[in-house]
Amino acid sequence: MRAPPTLHLNYLSLAEYESARWRDVLGVATFNGSVASGPPVPGPAGIPMAHVRTPVLPAAKNVCEVWRCGEPAHSGEHGRVRFRRSGEMLFGCIAIPETDSARASSDENGRSPLQHATAQAYRQIFATLAAENYPHLLRVWNYLPAINRDEHGSERYWQFNRARQQALRACGRAHQGTVPAASALGSPLAGPLVVYFLAGRTAPTFLENPRQVSAYHYPRQYGSHRPAFSRATLARHGTGLALFISGTASIVGHRSLHLGDAAAQTRETVANIEALLAQANRAARGARFELSALACKVYVRRPADLPLVQAELDAALGGNARVIYLQADICRQDLLVEIEAAAMYPCAA
Repeated sequence: MRAPPTLHLNYLSLAEYESARWRDVLGVATFNGSVASGPPVPGPAGIPMAHVRTPVLPAAKNVCEVWRCGEPAHSGEHGRVRFRRSGEMLFGCIAIPETDSARASSDENGRSPLQHATAQAYRQIFATLAAENYPHLLRVWNYLPAINRDEHGSERYWQFNRARQQALRACGRAHQGTVPAASALGSPLAGPLVVYFLAGRTAPTFLENPRQVSAYHYPRQYGSHRPAFSRATLARHGTGLALFISGTASIVGHRSLHLGDAAAQTRETVANIEALLAQANRAARGARFELSALACKVYVRRPADLPLVQAELDAALGGNARVIYLQADICRQDLLVEIEAAAMYPCAA
């Protein structure tokens, strides 16, 4: 009897990925090892590959994040979105250079090039999901250069949030409550807006953290348009459950804590992730998601803080945890660390 499909996440080098020759790959994201790492590597024919310009820590060659579905998958394109879909899930990616929208600086609506690029990316994503009948966004990753820089009258992250929320509204999508897990990071390297995502045919369970104000309810001091994401989502795939934890940082309530202290921020972030695991285990009815079983992607603002962050995570997760470290700017300038995570748990059908 054929085993039911199961979602898999692997972090590995480009050489390891190429030698694996998996037949069930949904999609890949690559992360550059250094400023001098050169142009993006081409992906295998038909497999969507998001090229993210966030350096790997410590300096290394390209690292791949590989999503596999445990069953045959089929590739396609819709506008600028490249995607690959299985029976239950779709992986897609899109890259929009802001130079494509250079005229936005004089747009009659006051929209910046980043806002134009964000609106274009999200409209194309939603059009793809509608055309392929995968209506539910489960997890979204957003990477934009210089996320904390002020230009065109406001911080670029605020501009991104405004454009994302406006695109959600324009496409008839919720902008709070039933919104996907997500991350938004700033690359220290120049490049396009890159968005990649997972979508499904069935709506996930949307989870919030009791230690934190929901991001879509933040007070206006964090921007005129709130971030549109849930703290985590829980989705069924085959006979298993997939947990997607959004980018999580040292925030309690809505305030950043432990300013300037990377180690303390890491500990607070882990406490927030533990709270989300407890929420997931209550919602999943029998699942036992644990810290040690997570695959984590850790964003560190200052490379010099890497040993401190690693020591805290080794103590919390154990030495065998699946973790990659990237240099990236966090959405708030006072945050030094952000952690996202994913886990799969087998459940009875």
